[in-house]
Amino acid sequence: MPKLELDKTDRKILAILQADGRLSNQEIAEKVSLSPSPCLRRIKRLEDAGVIRQYVALLDPDKIGLGLLAYVNVRLEKHSDTPGSSNRSPRAAFAAAVDTWPEVVACYAMTGEMDYLLRVHVEDMEHFSHFMMETLLKHPVVLEVKSSFALQRIKDTTALPLV
Repeated sequence: MPKLELDKTDRKILAILQADGRLSNQEIAEKVSLSPSPCLRRIKRLEDAGVIRQYVALLDPDKIGLGLLAYVNVRLEKHSDTPGSSNRSPRAAFAAAVDTWPEVVACYAMTGEMDYLLRVHVEDMEHFSHFMMETLLKHPVVLEVKSSFALQRIKDTTALPLV
């Protein structure tokens, strides 16, 4: 799909929605100096093009008991896929497993020495230890993990830069 061309008004709408996705169309229209109908058409076009993926409520992990944030680098065993084999590749098997682990809120395939980077939210070190020992390290294709823990939140935003 080709990249959607965004004009100044589109970018203003997106910046407003990133700051507060609960604003009404009327409020957004006023902020960008449009009448409600053209503003709604622009928002719908941005949604239909996939520029706006979804609307969510962002929760404070500390306030819901998930005070420990870990970043986990994962390296998988290197198995070559056999042509004609019905087995899933190690990467596919790992990706499918990650999708079922609620502690993992983000997973990225990476370049470099490790294969994946996981962002993991848990209650405390005991919860993290249980996740590591009983889930991640028991996965058959996981070869090595390296964990780092967030000590302090300096910047944490979901807003993308709208250059």
